[in-house]
Amino acid sequence: MARFVDPLVVGRVIGEVVDLFVPSISMTVAYGPKDISNGCLLKPSATTAPPLVRISGRRNDLYTLIMTDPDAPSPSDPTMREYLHWIVANIPGGTDASRGDEVVAYMGPKPPVGIHRYVLVLFQQKTRVAAEAPSERANFNTRAFAARHELGLPTAVVYFNAQKEPASRRR
Repeated sequence: MARFVDPLVVGRVIGEVVDLFVPSISMTVAYGPKDISNGCLLKPSATTAPPLVRISGRRNDLYTLIMTDPDAPSPSDPTMREYLHWIVANIPGGTDASRGDEVVAYMGPKPPVGIHRYVLVLFQQKTRVAAEAPSERANFNTRAFAARHELGLPTAVVYFNAQKEPASRRR
């Protein structure tokens, strides 16, 4: 399991977004045909629609998925850390995120400057979660949300990078 955690340490996801954890569930994330691996670079234009997030686990277990940008608005000055992009709760194990309850609608990456990390964190729920959307997307705190809903440590985390695409020049 160390091979799944090491890129999260190097990418500062562990520490800045989540605490050290032992992955216990398999989670795969794909934008169209592109499977995401920790630290890969995606174009924002390829991430406008929600990704397909498949999770293992037993069907009677429930999971919560959170996607944030810890580098908003700029990696050198992340005053909006973490910027919330998506929350899906009550996802049955052995299925995908489309089977859960969308608490916060998906918002694709739109990094204004620099290379941003986009972190997808999966938690196993003890019971059904009745989460409410936060009033703002800026300054969301994954740890505080997990504590408020008694989610404990993550069961899986995947992150990717994205940066602003150059404007297309039309002549």
